[in-house]
Amino acid sequence: QVQLVESGGGLVQAGESLRLSCAASGTIFSIKNAGWYRQVPGKQRESVATITNGGTTNYADSVKGRFTISRDSTKNTVYLQMNSLKPEDTAVYYCNALIYVTNYWGRGTQVTVSS
Repeated sequence: QVQLVESGGGLVQAGESLRLSCAASGTIFSIKNAGWYRQVPGKQRESVATITNGGTTNYADSVKGRFTISRDSTKNTVYLQMNSLKPEDTAVYYCNALIYVTNYWGRGTQVTVSS
């Protein structure tokens, strides 16, 4: 059974950093395209950062210059480095990944940024 397991969330103060990880397990196939999304209660899930199989990245305007998405193919893991965190970054962060021909979602990790 393929699973995406996120980790690295937590409670930090504004200006601090966190690194989220998303590890794929239960598969012999590599992550192709992947992305991080976030959602706050009462709002739609939004895209934060994406990375293609070829390494092309894309970011939401609200996180450009502060967040960096990357991947380690040897570990079948995708990362989201979040610097200069702001209270408005508070949300549940979800990992999404295309593995072989199926799109998977992780269960999410909470990020809370206090002012």
